[in-house]
Amino acid sequence: MPITVRLGESVEKRLDQLAKLTGRTKTYYIRQALVEKLDELEDLYIAEQRLEQPDKRWTLDQLERGDDLDN
Repeated sequence: MPITVRLGESVEKRLDQLAKLTGRTKTYYIRQALVEKLDELEDLYIAEQRLEQPDKRWTLDQLERGDDLDN
């Protein structure tokens, strides 16, 4: 899926330089950066959601003992 993104001049220069130094494409690095940042954002979103809407939680001891976790 093609997406257009406007980069600042300094970011574009850094991306160009990195691509030239490594022989990889700018697209490769943009994709890598997006995947890594999306992972972080998804983790953050899930953590914030769980703090705002706490669910039942169990300790590691309870899980290891196999306590009845449905109650």
